[in-house]
Amino acid sequence: MILATDQINARSILMYQRNLDKIAELSSHSAMGVSGPNCDLVNFSEYISKNLKLYELSNDGMKLSTHAQANFCRGELAKALRKGPFQVNVILGGYDAKTPTGGSLYVMDYLGSCVKANFGVQGYASKFCLSIMDRDWEEGMNEEQAVNLVEHCIKELQLRFLINQSNFIVKVIDKEGVRTLKFGADPADNWK
Repeated sequence: MILATDQINARSILMYQRNLDKIAELSSHSAMGVSGPNCDLVNFSEYISKNLKLYELSNDGMKLSTHAQANFCRGELAKALRKGPFQVNVILGGYDAKTPTGGSLYVMDYLGSCVKANFGVQGYASKFCLSIMDRDWEEGMNEEQAVNLVEHCIKELQLRFLINQSNFIVKVIDKEGVRTLKFGADPADNWK
């Protein structure tokens, strides 16, 4: 399972930050990539991760499956719709040793809809990357093939997207846990 996001925090024509990590680790074997306004992104990511940790501590170390985490996240997005909605879109991925495939990926929008998918893209990037993933994604891809697919999407964004997308972060979720694969502080270093 691979999650990748840009690292830009911008509003209108201003760029505030170029090194933001938009992938929040939820447990040792799950993480979620979040897009949206920075205040909602940070608040929602921390709220979900802290509540999942509280659940684990309250239930003698029992961890929720990726499916249960996605449903909790979806429920919180739907509940917030009537109070003060989080304007965030989420891609949640995790590795569960008990499931036959191991990894699972869930795509959610700010309205609380949730779908299990083989791949997902949120925001403007979907206009460039969904066709690439639809064409090149294959069942049973290894890590190197998946990273190459993500790099292809990043290069396409850098080539075609009007806004400068220079910094990206890529995290891998597998049986060993969540680890950062590439941290693009300078695009010349990582994405040649």
